[in-house]
Amino acid sequence: MKTTPVPDLPCLCANLRRAARALTQVYEEALRPAALRGPQFTILQTLSLAGEITQGRMAQILAMDSTTLTRTLAIMERQGWIARREGEDRREWRLQLSRAGRIKFERALPQWEKAQAMVRRKLGESGWGDAMKFTNEITRAVAAQRS
Repeated sequence: MKTTPVPDLPCLCANLRRAARALTQVYEEALRPAALRGPQFTILQTLSLAGEITQGRMAQILAMDSTTLTRTLAIMERQGWIARREGEDRREWRLQLSRAGRIKFERALPQWEKAQAMVRRKLGESGWGDAMKFTNEITRAVAAQRS
C-alpha cells in the first residue's frame, strides 16, 4: 500500500497541532493498558515532579486553560489519584498525588517510557534534542507574551 506524503503547511500553529495529534496517538496507544489518557498521565507526572502545587500553577506549567484542567482534575479526583485541599486563600486549590495516584503513575511509567524511546529512536538523538528545545522555547516565548 502506497502512503501519500504529508504536505508541509504554511502555519506554525497548524504544524505543531498536527504533530501533537500524531504524537498523542502514539502515547495514547502506549498508555491504554494502564487505563490512562495522555492528559491524565501528564498531570500525574507533573505532580510527581512538582509535589504539592496550586491548580493555578499547574495550569501555567501545562499551558492549559482553567476549564479543561478543572474537568480533568475532577475525573482524576473521583478516581482517587489526586488529593486536593483548600489553600490559604479559599479560592486557591492545592493539589498533590494521592497514594493511589502515585501507584497509578508508577504502573503507567513503563508504557510511557516505551513510547518515549520509540519516538526518540525515530527522531534520532539530534532530532529529539532539537524537538525538545524547540517546543520548550515556543512555550516560554508565548507564555511570556501572555503574562
